[in-house]
Amino acid sequence: MRCELPSGGCYADNEHRTEGDVTMADALAHPIAEIAVLLAEGKLKARELVDAAIANHERFGGRLMAYSQWAPAHARQCADAADAAFAVGSRAGPLQGIPTSIKDLFAVSGFPTFAGSPKRLPPKFEIDGPVVAALRRQLATVMGKTHMVEFAFGGTGQNAHYGSPYNPWDPTAHRSPGGSSSGAGVSLCEGSALLALGSDTAASVRLPAAMTGNAGLKITKDRWSTDGIVPLSFTFDTPGILARSMADAAFAFAALDPHLGDSFAFMRRVPTSIGGISIGIADSWFWDDCENGIDKIVRMAIEKLAAAGAAIKDKPLPEAREAYAVFSEGGVSAIELRAFLDRELPDWLNTIDPVNAPALKNTETLSARDYLSRRLRLQAAAQSAAAHFVDVDVIATPTVMFTPHVLAEETGAEKFWARNRKIVHNLAPVNYLTLCAATLPVGLDRLGMPVGLQLIAKGGDDERLVAIACAAERVLGAPRDILGAPPMCRG
Repeated sequence: MRCELPSGGCYADNEHRTEGDVTMADALAHPIAEIAVLLAEGKLKARELVDAAIANHERFGGRLMAYSQWAPAHARQCADAADAAFAVGSRAGPLQGIPTSIKDLFAVSGFPTFAGSPKRLPPKFEIDGPVVAALRRQLATVMGKTHMVEFAFGGTGQNAHYGSPYNPWDPTAHRSPGGSSSGAGVSLCEGSALLALGSDTAASVRLPAAMTGNAGLKITKDRWSTDGIVPLSFTFDTPGILARSMADAAFAFAALDPHLGDSFAFMRRVPTSIGGISIGIADSWFWDDCENGIDKIVRMAIEKLAAAGAAIKDKPLPEAREAYAVFSEGGVSAIELRAFLDRELPDWLNTIDPVNAPALKNTETLSARDYLSRRLRLQAAAQSAAAHFVDVDVIATPTVMFTPHVLAEETGAEKFWARNRKIVHNLAPVNYLTLCAATLPVGLDRLGMPVGLQLIAKGGDDERLVAIACAAERVLGAPRDILGAPPMCRG
């Protein structure tokens, strides 16, 4: 089958492409919104779409290690169900037939849940929560469950039990793909998924999205339910989306959001111009330590937005320093994870990754007074931070100030956590200040690794944030046109 598709930027090179022709595999390179229309009109079959996604994964031989549970037979069953529904005129939702990967922190009925640990979790952790249920009600195609950092506790992507996915932007060294949703971005890079579900407690959607050249969306805490997601921190856990572009992320956001539900209507409301949007430039704390030209690339992107009509002004966010200080002192995630493990999975403490074991052990001496003090400090900082958004729509920062590192450089817990603190520097404050944020790729640094622009908005302004990020992407260009294909994903 061949499909007539509008021209657009490709994500991965396609060795089967012929001039003047659009093959089935090419369909994967186009925006989800276009694919959804073709599926609904019967011009594209979900089964053929998923076969192309499976072929992409098999073309790389699984060497990128995106999946902890790769499920092609299940994916084909999902696609057949979507096609059967389309055939009788049934529209289950905008994501019907869309290949999707799911982080192994999410319960997915029919799949075991390991949460990156070496042992299968009890059956209660295999019951769909609201986010996965919404995805499956829409008859999306579930490709499998992606690799992750054990219990989502860490941002480097390292997993001592299973190994770590490869960042496909460096064919010569095993660089970090970001974490803790480490396989999510990689699944998008290899073309085995068009959408990836992850979670973000201090960085874990935006970090892997930025490091693998994808878009990511960190939603306001409690906008989406965390039921059915193995907890790291009940205070800060949020489900999130990774996608190949902000347009794709916006389409999926509207499809899954309980307050919206109509992706096509939402996309029609996205402004066609960035004109009139007020963008604050974060203070030097977010910029000063950038390496390999990252700051210049992000500033050039902001200058393009200004030239297109965005109003730019300096906008300090001093509360980020207090939030990061609390994070560096140990935050709240370690104690909340330890409380969860003590209560629900005490046997899992014996096999915890050695780099995480000291942090969890240290929580035994953390007093209730210290824990509550941290919570109160963050509450005060969050209340103060909200006032900075009165006269700007978003605040812009580099997403990550550092080039994805070679994983072999981590040789112990102390070095691991020093690296982890560095790479989440610009990200963790968003969670700790109860804000929302998006990241979109804007270029490559001096080492050829992706660079992200982070747009931060006031908590609760998710819809406006997503719309602004889409408008920015229209000015800056489609991610694959800006970056090209990752070297390890080229034909």
